[in-house]
Amino acid sequence: MITNTELEIKGNLFPGKIISFSQIVDKINFTTENGVILQVTIIRGSVVRFRYATDNNFEKDFSYAISDKGARGYSELEVKDLEDQYEIITKKIIISIAKANISVKISDREGNVICKDDWGFHWEQSYEYGGNIVKMSKSAPQGECYYGLGDKPMHLNLKGKRIENWATDQYAFGKDQDPLYKSVPFYIGMYEERAYGIFFDNSFKTFFDFCNERRNVTSFWAHGGEMNYYFFYGPNMQDVVTRYTDLTGKPELPPLWALGYHQCKWSYYPESKVKEVTTKFRDLRIPCDAIYLDIDYMDGFRCFTWNKEYFPDPKRMVEELAEDGYKTIVIIDPGIKIDDEYSVYQEAMENDYFCKRADGPYMRGKVWPGECFFPDFTNPEVREWWAGLFKELIDEIGVKGVWNDMNEPAVMEVPGKTFPDDVRHNYDGNPCSHRKAHNIYGTQMARATYEGIKRFAYPKRPFVITRSAYSGAQRYTSSWTGDNVATWEHLWIANIQAQRMSMSGMSFTGSDIGGFAEHPTGELYARWIQLGVFHPFCRTHSSGDHGNQEPWTFGEEVIDVTRKYVELRYQLLPYLYTMFWEYAEEGIPMLKSLVLYDQLDPQTHYRTDEFVFGNQILVCPVQEPNAKGRRLYIPRGNWYNYWTREYAKGGMEQWVDADLDTIPIFIKEGAIIPKYPIQQYVGEKKIEELKLEVYYKLGNKEVSKVYEDAQDGYDYAKGRFSLRSFAFTGKENEIIIQQHKNGTYITEYERMKIEFIGLPFAVGEIEIDNVVVSLNDLKYDEKNNTVVVPKDFTELHIVAK
Repeated sequence: MITNTELEIKGNLFPGKIISFSQIVDKINFTTENGVILQVTIIRGSVVRFRYATDNNFEKDFSYAISDKGARGYSELEVKDLEDQYEIITKKIIISIAKANISVKISDREGNVICKDDWGFHWEQSYEYGGNIVKMSKSAPQGECYYGLGDKPMHLNLKGKRIENWATDQYAFGKDQDPLYKSVPFYIGMYEERAYGIFFDNSFKTFFDFCNERRNVTSFWAHGGEMNYYFFYGPNMQDVVTRYTDLTGKPELPPLWALGYHQCKWSYYPESKVKEVTTKFRDLRIPCDAIYLDIDYMDGFRCFTWNKEYFPDPKRMVEELAEDGYKTIVIIDPGIKIDDEYSVYQEAMENDYFCKRADGPYMRGKVWPGECFFPDFTNPEVREWWAGLFKELIDEIGVKGVWNDMNEPAVMEVPGKTFPDDVRHNYDGNPCSHRKAHNIYGTQMARATYEGIKRFAYPKRPFVITRSAYSGAQRYTSSWTGDNVATWEHLWIANIQAQRMSMSGMSFTGSDIGGFAEHPTGELYARWIQLGVFHPFCRTHSSGDHGNQEPWTFGEEVIDVTRKYVELRYQLLPYLYTMFWEYAEEGIPMLKSLVLYDQLDPQTHYRTDEFVFGNQILVCPVQEPNAKGRRLYIPRGNWYNYWTREYAKGGMEQWVDADLDTIPIFIKEGAIIPKYPIQQYVGEKKIEELKLEVYYKLGNKEVSKVYEDAQDGYDYAKGRFSLRSFAFTGKENEIIIQQHKNGTYITEYERMKIEFIGLPFAVGEIEIDNVVVSLNDLKYDEKNNTVVVPKDFTELHIVAK
């Protein structure tokens, strides 16, 4: 333990002993003899903020990451002044602050240590940066595991890794390469079945070391700013993620079509090529909801313009695509071409909206249009102006969504791939250099884009996708994992990244299916589409340099595989939409790594390949060439093989056959999985019947939910939604399904078709709400074990013959 008043180790400075203590409601301040202040703020009983100042001075408190809609308040708070420490006691945890050096130890109410300081807070006076490098080190007990931190392309368990957060354009990145496009300084620690989270809310370049430099120490530090972090206690890992997501903000529901299949390429042009691709999807009966236009749709890559040679009448084209069920998505980058004849450039110059260097001139960089200036999206006036630029695209032409790329921000032909550190930013009235603003630049661009689309698409919902992001970006945008490569290794990386983004609060994420760089084999594309349809955002995208990447370029077998799995995604849309509702409502991650699903099973702590889609579907991608199956781990409990309907006992590794047209999928016993009929696009068909696949379970009740609304618009916020909760109870000779319904939305279908799977008896009698109904009236199909029932039943009672 460090007890010196101001200890110095290798240039590091440490806090001295506490000389004063004060409390104002939820804020507790401890001041040391050498001018360090620790401010502990109780956000909730299990969420606490730790903020450190040196020289008796806090910076102005401002963060882009923290949502003002998050839960606040606590039921219990007590501070004890003991002989050698202070204790802060909430309903969930006890925080011990050592009087000798303000080191922190956090325990649960039973006294189990969850997380404690090693060296704790220390800092280095950096003359290079003209300020402090702020540091924190925590003890890492043997066996502790670490997860999170966004889109890192490495093993889910980060033990032994050293991570850097600096949003970087990494074309064709590789496994374990770091940093990448996003900066999400939030990690989850787990030890002895207890999980906690730490969010280091510092937008400077940050680093995390998980027992890499020192075997029993985890540390994090930043090249500027304050030591300012939030601590979340579970002990359930999923609760850590939901509390972090609540603090940094939950998303709105997207329009349902945004959860369909999307097709993209750099680049589809001219109009005839766009029509050729969209027509082919319809001819082949492969469902598709969105077509993307990359930078070549613009006039000389000038944002908010159209190349009239390629697209002579964009409004007509977009309308014709819409008539065929397609929503048009266009790319918008941050670089604005320096061109006196270009209206967007003129407006920004007139209003002084571009980023400037420290000595006055505008920041100049080369991107696709050539030499560009860049809007300062940290200025609220600039965001307002940027939002207004979407009027023509959204309101007049009818574009349905916008794709923000190159917003790390990326700059070509410079070593750092981005702005110089001396570029200045408004930072919402907190002027700063690019060192502080860099990691949040992409999120603020996506925010301004979101606000523009929302304004002009209203009463419909906006759709935005971004490449770069910081914590909290999920409030405004979906994301993809950047410029990947058409290799088997990248198929593994895509699986990891989507899982990690979900446990980092950003569930609405997917990869470029098939790989952006290079060209996949048909087998690799088939295996990738099987994975991609189980990612919240589902889009094929390629660079086009190495040939086309539409499903039909790989031959009939791959066409059939693509159709099969995209159709499955469209059937599962009510299940996927319910997952998203839980994410938007509760912050529950849409994909669950096995450790997130069952942290009490030590077998899950190092599993990477399998994940749970929602709460009840286990997905086990095939990630190797020439595979006829794979070994996989099924979580504890009992499951059904989706394809064979065979019963599978969990908690063990096993081999499962999987030819090219099969990805192993398992359904949790007791689950009730909702399905829509296959559509070529969302809204193509009137939904006349909701299918429910009921997977028999003997014993305890299992609850499944189905959330529905008008599929777009904001009526759901006024209670016009339908939330059905189904409770399944199975006995040896009977089953009971109880339905509870909330909300005022009336679904267009009037009936449900129920298929019983794994039922150990033949159906003899069915009661609906205590009334026996003839099996003929219910269209009972003994061969397929299906019945058709009214949608609003309260209780179904099925009894054996």
